[in-house]
Amino acid sequence: MQDNDPDRYTVRTNDVTGQVVVGQGNVVIRTNAASAATTPVTDEERGLLRAEFTRVRGLVPVDEPSGDRARALLDELEEAVTGEIDLTVMDYARGWFSRHLPALAAAVTGLIVHPVVTALVTTAGGDVAQEFHRRFGGS
Repeated sequence: MQDNDPDRYTVRTNDVTGQVVVGQGNVVIRTNAASAATTPVTDEERGLLRAEFTRVRGLVPVDEPSGDRARALLDELEEAVTGEIDLTVMDYARGWFSRHLPALAAAVTGLIVHPVVTALVTTAGGDVAQEFHRRFGGS
């Protein structure tokens, strides 16, 4: 092709994430392998997650003025990850602990990205799993 060829074009992008297809006559086939390979979370795995929540609740100082709120928020977070997945509660809990009890922020984030939580979210599939991975990382 020559520079003045009408079939030639220039493509410019900024901050692209994901797949980009450029050209003519391309065929794109997408497969979501993660949802096909999901396995249910076992009772033993759920027990491990519950134990981790209990451990983090124990890290909340007894004399902490916002301790009751922190424990209640951990209860909400546990329900949000073990029941119907609620990303809003996960996001809120992470932010609240970062602002009010920063010493526990890493532990709470660890609960959110715990392998059992990731498996539960992946099992939920679809948009929930994609949004979880966008907000909290992972593959």
